[in-house]
Amino acid sequence: MAPLIGITGEQRSATALVDVLEVLRESSIDVFYGDYARAVLQAGGTPVWIPADSPPSILNHLDGLLLSGGDDIDPAAYGQAPHPALGTPSVERDAHERDLLEAALEADLPILGVCRGVQVLNVHLGGTLHQHVPAHTDATLPIDQAFHRVAFVDGSIGQQVYGVEIDVNSLHHQGIDRVAPELVASGVTVGGPDDGLVEAVEIPGKPVLAVQWHPEMTGRVDPSVCWLVAAAT
Repeated sequence: MAPLIGITGEQRSATALVDVLEVLRESSIDVFYGDYARAVLQAGGTPVWIPADSPPSILNHLDGLLLSGGDDIDPAAYGQAPHPALGTPSVERDAHERDLLEAALEADLPILGVCRGVQVLNVHLGGTLHQHVPAHTDATLPIDQAFHRVAFVDGSIGQQVYGVEIDVNSLHHQGIDRVAPELVASGVTVGGPDDGLVEAVEIPGKPVLAVQWHPEMTGRVDPSVCWLVAAAT
């Protein structure tokens, strides 16, 4: 049976929809980007959307967790005041994903963090973020286009999954600053903007990998999503 991979999303007001009945405009909607589900399907897993109101116990029914991309994390979570370029955080999403993450870590569930997901993991375990690294975002480029290279540390999960170096896309304006004590930096930017910026982290001895780019949007079956599905099998 294909492993069940839980995927996080975000909750918004139905007023964000263009075509919605007036009587439903104050309702809540859960928003998920389909690229994550398609990537899991292509890798041989079964995607399961995790509603924003679900308790961490939902993980008892799942085999792996994918923390998806999205809005900026509230900098109060790592003791900083907001940068002028900060987006609008969702403290509810932050809390929900950190609860899920804590439960997944306690259960040794395989975890893949993507973009915001790597930042949530780092902040949850005591790290900090650069609140604005604009050189890593160019919204005019197709998302499946390579933007810079990432080099991986010998013996890391990242190297086992991707090899020594890969070209990655880039759609983030924040990034890891101080790496959390439990994490190790396993991939850094090379030959591009902000050389040395941490773009992949892991927890030694645990099935946990998180990356700053968007592997689900590369237009191919991505090795990191395959790793998650295999680890969850």
